[in-house]
Amino acid sequence: MSTLKLYDEATAYSSKFTTLMYSSSFSSAIKLLHKDLRQPIFDIYGFVRFADEIVDTFHDYDKVALLQQFKLDTYQALAQGISMNPILHRFQLTFNKYKIDPALLDAFLFSMEMDLSKQQYDDQTYNTYIYGSAEVVGLMCLYIFCEGNQAQFEELKPSAQSLGAAFQKVNFLRDIKADFEGLDRMYFPNCDFSNFSQADKDKIEEDIQNDFSKALAGIKHLPLKARFGVYVAFKYYYSLFKKIKKVHPHSILKTRIRIPDYGKIFILAKASIRSQLNLF
Repeated sequence: MSTLKLYDEATAYSSKFTTLMYSSSFSSAIKLLHKDLRQPIFDIYGFVRFADEIVDTFHDYDKVALLQQFKLDTYQALAQGISMNPILHRFQLTFNKYKIDPALLDAFLFSMEMDLSKQQYDDQTYNTYIYGSAEVVGLMCLYIFCEGNQAQFEELKPSAQSLGAAFQKVNFLRDIKADFEGLDRMYFPNCDFSNFSQADKDKIEEDIQNDFSKALAGIKHLPLKARFGVYVAFKYYYSLFKKIKKVHPHSILKTRIRIPDYGKIFILAKASIRSQLNLF
């Protein structure tokens, strides 16, 4: 085995382990993808996770400088085809192999920069943020799922964006307390979180439901290698969404809703049955 190939394989553990550490739900869903697709999706997740950590977690450090360096290192890795940062090395391998549109990366990093200063969002900046932080991640994954089939990519592009948006908006709704109190962020436009009402919650949930409906229509037409894993991720998040819908607005601000492990097992079993019966 060549030294470079050994390095490629060694760094693969970094993105995989990062995914396993940070998200049990996504890790479980990724394991249900065809083996050809798993590592590239780990590579995308590892990159996205580290960028998100900079803006959300490293409060005792200069986050602006850290993100700027991360951005420069990312573009350098893509240009050189190698990086001594194992997460960036894996990301550039996957990004270059699948010929992912660089504009998607630009949009993602721009949204991360928005998190460094933007605290309240109007409709325009909210949509910009959702696109860059979530929809483009769905599109990066779609490049991998379609494996070079550009016509298929274009057909599924809207639903991939909707799925990414739905996941992100559910995260926002679930994490309102942490964002509002811990990070002083208010993602949803035209909402007063000091007086978060049922009407506010209903409006947000209607928008999320619309995204989920559009996403499911596309999941049905994904390549077989990707379909079941993506469907299970969809079901995890949709089950979380349904649980959040039952919670009073004031309770959302006091607790973080989650799906317990036994619930995830049930979701997986039910999704498996529906998949076998072609009942998506």
